[in-house]
Amino acid sequence: MDPSRRFDARRFLAGLSTDEMRFIAEFLGSAVIDDGPKAPCSRAELGERIAEFQISRSPASRYGADIEHKMIVLLEFLCRSRVAHTTAAVHAHVS
Repeated sequence: MDPSRRFDARRFLAGLSTDEMRFIAEFLGSAVIDDGPKAPCSRAELGERIAEFQISRSPASRYGADIEHKMIVLLEFLCRSRVAHTTAAVHAHVS
């Protein structure tokens, strides 16, 4: 990740709650072991992957007053940091 994106991602993360960061970490962890699409590039494709991730979570984790908010925060983080391209590269090495 280039330094300016890294700084932007860190600044973005600094304003998040523990629950929001846990949600992001859970998504990234699942992306590392997932055999799904290798290179989501567009915002719409990322949104679809986030929705699929949310469906795959345990029933107790799928619902909450702020789950839609967390999904939006995750999408923003992925778009700002370009982590989606990093997870695609991880998939390429794992496969």
